[in-house]
Amino acid sequence: MLAPGASVRHLRAKGEPRFPDGPAPDPAGSHFERRIRSFQPRRSRVTTGQAEALQRLWPAWGLDIDGQRVIDLAELFGNARPVVLEIGFGMGEATARMAAADPGTNILAVDVHTPGQGNLLALAEQQGLSNIRVANGDAIILLREMLPPDSLDGLRVYFPDPWPKKRHHKRRLIQPEFLSLAATRLRPGAMVHCATDWEPYAEQMLEVLTAHPDFENTRPDGGFAPRPDFRPLTRFEGQGLEKGHVVNDLLCRRVQREDNRTDQPPTGA
Repeated sequence: MLAPGASVRHLRAKGEPRFPDGPAPDPAGSHFERRIRSFQPRRSRVTTGQAEALQRLWPAWGLDIDGQRVIDLAELFGNARPVVLEIGFGMGEATARMAAADPGTNILAVDVHTPGQGNLLALAEQQGLSNIRVANGDAIILLREMLPPDSLDGLRVYFPDPWPKKRHHKRRLIQPEFLSLAATRLRPGAMVHCATDWEPYAEQMLEVLTAHPDFENTRPDGGFAPRPDFRPLTRFEGQGLEKGHVVNDLLCRRVQREDNRTDQPPTGA
């Protein structure tokens, strides 16, 4: 019996899933092309508490992004409240705090980090947060294949991988093609909120969002926004600020275009 918080390494036969009732290791499998990915799956130890939460809570609160069906968000959450998509939530502490502060908004939180998935599920149960669902897999496939048009009331991308090397910039998530896809799933008026502590990436985010016809900056000066109260200051962010890092927030609104509007995702997204 391992002590609480200890790491677990499940001894399993070859081919046996790591968590039989939990998230699939590659939910989309070979159904879709292996495009350039904006995320790097990380293998790290899962604590006993995280593993237990994955096994027990995933069937009710988890979603594997297999790209094989269009999901009904009202059915997924059990209500018709507004849904915000959060891409990349780390260990989930900030997500849980935002869900607790705004119980009238549902959060569909996507990540590929298994310990974080388990941790967020555990936090949701401990705090009675019924407005969180945890999705496992590629957010691009989720947006393109599994979400209906105009189904989201917001999009949050906090501290995505900055891919600092120039040859890797094509892997950054916030690109014109991604924004065109996201726009088809966001209702007019929905907010896109990005935050990063990597200043060159922040400048790129500002550039591509400013240039995109489906979005407008909520700042009159067209620049970065102060951190809004609803985005919690995380421990990681606080450590960065103590070291002199600059954190930039961007708040942009989905606008309705009268010309050439389509509810279909862009080709090649």
